[in-house]
This record gives sequence, C-alpha cells and structure tokens, in this order.
Amino acid sequence: MGVSPRRGVGVLVAAAVLLVTAGGGSASAAPALPVVTPTPQHIAANGPALVVPGAPTVLVGAGVDQPTKDAIAATLTGAGATRIRFAPLGSRPGRELTVLVGAVTDPTVADALRATGGQVPATLPAEGYSLASGPTPAGPRVVLAGNDPDGVFYAAQTLRQITAKHRVASVTVTDHPAMALRGTIEGFYGAPWSQADRLDQLATYGRLKMNTYIYTPKDDAYLRDRWRDPYPAAELAQLRELVAAAERNHVRFTFAVAPGLSICYSDPADLAALEAKFASVYAFGVRSFYISLDDISYKSWNCAGDEAAFGAPSAGAAGAAQTFLLNHVQRDYLDDNPGTRLLQFVSTEYYDTADSPYKTALRTGLDPRIVVQWTGPDTVPPAVTVAQAKEADAVWGRRAFLWDNYPVNDYGQAAGRLLLAPYDAREPGLSAELAGIVVNPMNQASASTVAEFGAASFTWNDGDYDPQRTWVQAAGYLAGDDPATTDALLTFFDTQHLAPTFGDTPWQPQAPMLAARIAEFDTAWATGSRGERSRALVELDGTARQLAGATARIRAHVVDPAFLTETAPWLDALQLWGQAFQRTVDGLRQRQAGAEAAATMSFADSAALAGRAAAIRTIPGTTRPQGPVKVADGVLDTFLAAAPTRP
Repeated sequence: MGVSPRRGVGVLVAAAVLLVTAGGGSASAAPALPVVTPTPQHIAANGPALVVPGAPTVLVGAGVDQPTKDAIAATLTGAGATRIRFAPLGSRPGRELTVLVGAVTDPTVADALRATGGQVPATLPAEGYSLASGPTPAGPRVVLAGNDPDGVFYAAQTLRQITAKHRVASVTVTDHPAMALRGTIEGFYGAPWSQADRLDQLATYGRLKMNTYIYTPKDDAYLRDRWRDPYPAAELAQLRELVAAAERNHVRFTFAVAPGLSICYSDPADLAALEAKFASVYAFGVRSFYISLDDISYKSWNCAGDEAAFGAPSAGAAGAAQTFLLNHVQRDYLDDNPGTRLLQFVSTEYYDTADSPYKTALRTGLDPRIVVQWTGPDTVPPAVTVAQAKEADAVWGRRAFLWDNYPVNDYGQAAGRLLLAPYDAREPGLSAELAGIVVNPMNQASASTVAEFGAASFTWNDGDYDPQRTWVQAAGYLAGDDPATTDALLTFFDTQHLAPTFGDTPWQPQAPMLAARIAEFDTAWATGSRGERSRALVELDGTARQLAGATARIRAHVVDPAFLTETAPWLDALQLWGQAFQRTVDGLRQRQAGAEAAATMSFADSAALAGRAAAIRTIPGTTRPQGPVKVADGVLDTFLAAAPTRP
C-alpha cells in the first residue's frame, strides 16, 4: 500500500575500497579485503591480487546466460581488458588470467574451485554461489560457480566488486541469500515511476542481488480503478519491455492487480476478468502474480451477490470472500499454468499482529501456499523485531512477507522530505521468520537507491549487516566511487536523515552528524575560553563550507542524471542553507571581534538566504503531498535563528 488514505559533517570519511597495489603478475603485498555489497556469508583473502591483462580468457559452462557473460565482459573491460576471448568450458585456458564460469555441480568447475583455494559446498541454497580468485600452478584463475543461473549471475556481480583497474583481488567467497524474497514494491501514491526509472531500477536490483520487483503503482488505473479493462497496446508493450529487462537482471517481475474497490467476489465474470488480466502478461513471460486488497473497506459489499454468498458485511465475511478469491486464483489459474510461482497478496488488515475475525478467516481458510504480506507492527513501523515477526507468523499461519514502508514518502509526515537515512532498526534474525522483505520506495526512484542498498544487504545477510557501512557504499555507488563526491553525498544525506512515522515521533533523527557538530560548538561557545571559541568557529566554518559546497560537487560528479533531476529542489535549498550558515558563522566571528554592525549585516544576510531556501517547494506532480522542501529542519534552522541572540 502507499501510506497516504538514491566528509559528512564534522569528520566523516567514506570507506574506500582498497583492492590492490600495482605490480607484475601479482601484487607483492596482501591487500585489504574488498567491500562487497551485499555482504557475503563468507569472504576471505586468498593471496596477492591478480593482474587483469589486455586479453583475458573466459571459459563458459553450459547454462550460463548472456546477461552473466555481459556482466563479466563489462567488469573485465572496465578493469582494462581490450580483447576478451570467450570459449566453452574445457577449452584451452589463456596464458594469463582465465575466468571459469558455470555450475558448481560441473566437475570441471568444481575442480577449478578447489585448485584456486575455493570451497565446493556439499549443499548450496538457491541463488547461492562459490567464488575463488588467486594464483594457481596453472596460472591466475577466477572461478565463478553457482548452483543455479541466479547464483552464477550473482557471482558475476561479486566479481565486479572485487575488481579494480588492472586488478582482481584474490579472495574466496561462499555465499547465498538469507531471505528468499528481496526487492521493492512500487506501491506508493502519486506519480508512478517512468519507464526509464523502472529500467534503471531493475538494473540496480540485479547489481544488488535483489530478486523481486512488485509492480503495483497506485496511480496505474488499469491495476486498480479500471482493473477489468485490458491494457492499451502501448502500455502493454511497456510492460513487456520491463518483463524482459527484469529477466536480464535475474529479477522476478511480479504483476499485481488491486480489484478491491469494485470487485464482486462471487461473480464468475469478475473472476474471469481477473484471470484475463493475468493471462495478458503471462503471455510474455510474467510468472509471479499478486493481488492487492489494501486500502479498501469491508463495511460494505460492491454487489448484492456477495452478501448472499458470504453474509452481511463484516471483517469475518470479508476474510471469507477474499479467501474464496485467492484460493480460486491459486488453484484454478496458477496451478493450471506452467512455471507460475505461488500467489502473493497484501491483506486489508495489513499491519499489527492482533488477531481478528478477518485474520482468523484467512488463517483457517487460505491455501497454505499463498504468501501473505504484512507491513510490520504499524503501517510505517519504527522497528521490526524477531518477536513481532513470530507473532505475525502465528496470526497468519505462515511466514509473513514484509512490505516495509521505508523509504516511501507519500504521506503527510513525510511532506517535503527525501528519506535518505540508512536502512535500519530491522532486527538481525528476521531471516529465520520472514519469507522476505520488499521496501516501498519513494516517488524519487534514483534517490530510493540509498535505502535499497541497505535493504538488499540486510535481506541477503541480516546476520552481518552494518547500516552505516552500507550507507557509505550507497553514496559511493551514486558518486561513481569518487571519494570527494561520496563525502558530499553523505553530507546531503545527513540533512535528509529524518524518518517519520504516522505519529509525531520520527524513528530516525534529522541531521545527526550536523546536530553533533553544532552541539560541540555550543559547548565550546558557552564554556570555552576566547581561544577555544575561535577554534570552534574555525571548525564550524569548515562545516558550513562543506554544506554550502556539497551541491556543486554533487551536480558536477554524481553519475546518475536522474538523481540530480529528482533531488534538484533539495540541492538548491541545501546550497542556500549552507550559504546562510556561512554568513551566520561570519556574524559570530565579527561579534567576537567587537564588530557588531558587521555582525548585524551578516545575520541579516543569513536570514534572507534562509528565507529563500525555506520557500523552495517540491517538484509539482511528483511526490504526494507537495510542500516546502525540508533540509536539516529542526537543527540548522534552529541554530541560525538563535545565533543573533548569542552573547
């Protein structure tokens, strides 16, 4: 559901990914482990780094798909290869670096793994892989072994992250996802993503090893208000393009219909219309289906026939009617169509773990195979714990599938905000209780990448998830791994850190790094000597310059133009707020020097700049609701307003 009716401040150093040092066939010193996102279940050093030559060889086993080969080629080309020889597994290795790719069950691949120091697990979960890179007596080797095509593709994504210019880190990796379902649900209100947004997002999901994209934008009329009507040819062609892109990126395109506003559960014609809508996309490859029954009322029926079939309107009757519908779709449609996955749905009572007649009807009557989505203990939960997930499992009679309403920003408390804090407050151990997690992103697709990085890493390996580390990695991804731009982005993210709920208390604070820096200054100003005050002003001036300069750095160097377009009002406001901050620091310095007239002018300049910043509004026609953009609100504006009265 939508929830309406993509150096930080002070000292923040981006975590650089140090891979290797230059050298001959292998580097002489063992490098630090590369940072891989999502964090693998196991990664260890395996000797000195390997050189990527101009003409590496890639030996490919049966069943390795073209997207995986393309990913390997792109990685090697980016590392400096100019001529890549692809050949079937079993062909003559290259004289220099040879990459072997295939199924872990292939004896040739398994032997190469062992020879390179890697592990051949007795069992490897779905989507798992084993990777080894390092020197061998036969020459430098990289081995990518998956237990299925997804696993091989994910091994290629890890190869990308252990590779730098002319070098591949020597490592061993044994890896698999902790959760079966990992990704996003485009389920917000307001302007749906564009086709370009979705294509870009699907590519990002592939890189992040996310395997699920649920297509259910609230403002797609053919999913909700006009769900019975077939898609026009042009829109159906766009869906076909998305399905093909999802397949290339090893993402399951899940097609969701939301018929609850008008469906007559007992009407065979409506059941046939729903099946016809599913069939229209099954025809070009969709195999994962979803029914959305959120944000509707069960206080009345949409047709007289439902009262005759299920009784007077009530929570229990609604549960019975929905059970009938969902079981019909699973048993009479999906079971009869080859290759389909189990039906997923989100219920009308989609949050909390309190039992009810509605939940009882579903728990006792629903086909146990059907996957039920749950938003946690609240619509926008401040945290999700293992205990809460256990309660959800009990009330639904199956492992719940979490619809996480972060970082979605389509509700009143999020007006004017980008939600760019780390993905946090989801308890390690949830993988043992949940079928998976999909996050509901913002209308701003590229900016949603920040939270998606965290969600991807958490769902892959919740036992070794570090929110801050992944936050830095997300900034680096958008910055093209440029350290100065990464720092500028982290500065920006800090000003968009507040994470609201439906209540009055946010679950993540606004601008914690900036707030800490201002608190340090306040202490020095209130209790320090004149010299300590002067030093505090110098440090605060550096912070102000950092805020004021972040916008220009981001606009000049962020690699995704969509991010710049989506965040334009916030970047404009950030620059003005930073300039206002600078003028306030000037005023405090002038006051300390006894130049009160100059200080008064500086404070007036600051107020004017702050007023201009506060007047900037969100982009019309995008996020709902609209409003003035918020930048470090409650922190920076409060400091600037109080500064002129400081003694």
